[in-house]
Amino acid sequence: MLKKPLFLLPILIFALSCSTGKKALQKGNYYQAIAQAVDRLKSDPDNEKASKVLREGYPLAIDWSQEELDFALSSNKAFKWEQTIATMQQVNRLSEIIRSTPAARKIINEPKTYTSELKMAYEKAASERYQAGIYQLEQNSREAARTAFEHFYKADQFIPGYENVVQEMEIAKDLATYKVIIEAATVQSRTYKVTSEFFYNQVFEFLHNKYPERSFVNFYSPQQAERFQISQPDFIVQMEFFDFSVGNLVRNEKEEELIKRVQVETKDTTRVTYKTYKAKLKTFSDKVISGGRLNYRIIDFQTDNLLRDKLIPGSFTWENQYAIYVGDKQALSEKQYELTRNKALPLPPHQDLFIEFTRPIYENLCDDLDRFFRRYR
Repeated sequence: MLKKPLFLLPILIFALSCSTGKKALQKGNYYQAIAQAVDRLKSDPDNEKASKVLREGYPLAIDWSQEELDFALSSNKAFKWEQTIATMQQVNRLSEIIRSTPAARKIINEPKTYTSELKMAYEKAASERYQAGIYQLEQNSREAARTAFEHFYKADQFIPGYENVVQEMEIAKDLATYKVIIEAATVQSRTYKVTSEFFYNQVFEFLHNKYPERSFVNFYSPQQAERFQISQPDFIVQMEFFDFSVGNLVRNEKEEELIKRVQVETKDTTRVTYKTYKAKLKTFSDKVISGGRLNYRIIDFQTDNLLRDKLIPGSFTWENQYAIYVGDKQALSEKQYELTRNKALPLPPHQDLFIEFTRPIYENLCDDLDRFFRRYR
């Protein structure tokens, strides 16, 4: 795609700001023509071309708006009052910019403004949406309830609190929303004393951020479901950790002889002298390998059908390297010397290792849950 040279941008911006609206008026773009003309009169009150566009174009814009209103109100189109509101608002915006510009106000003394007519249009539009919402709600289906919610929401935008729209919106939202209970992630082990509460809380936080309360998929813990009296959820998500181990220590030792020859500067530049450094280095590597799998399932509560049954593996390796040496420090590389400054560390607690190996499981689980539930939101 060709791009305009950057040096042309100031020229283009200047040209637009200098527009009087004449070309827009010739094309029948009345609102644009008036807006450009008034904008020019703000910076140049005596501009004859802009004055002429405003003088000739404004009556045409008002006539065109009235025709649009007549067409909309005489039609049988659904939600025709919304088009009526849009047209009235355009006329009112023209009135505002004219009244805020002294030079334009001298030309158009009394720009047209819809006030009582617009208020009535809002009431009609709210009524249209409200009645459409009631009709959809009576269809008694989830999809119809979602459509009803959208109608009620728009009615409330036109006139906040219209009739009992707030209550109807809540009813529609409840009927349209999929309710999912996330059961605790169980850990079956006699060997390790670990808890998956942190994992469960993370999954819950992800789902609540991805699917806020205003979405059409809501997630609950079993305790929340009981508190909100949700006895007939749509889905149940079950999770269980199994086939896992934490804290399997693997220790390796390596011993090596180090010899390094270093050139030494002397007063005699005709001779090359070297000094030899020797050391014995013993390197230790402690590794703790942990891993396991999560089995997670999604069940359709109404039919008891198993919709998801997946195993997600995870692993984590904790490693600590350290070394000791005897002999000349100069025989060691920088990396080797850094290892000698490390110490043997106590093994991490089982709970910490459990948390680490579940991190990749958490990421894969959240991705899969999102792929499954995004179709419903």
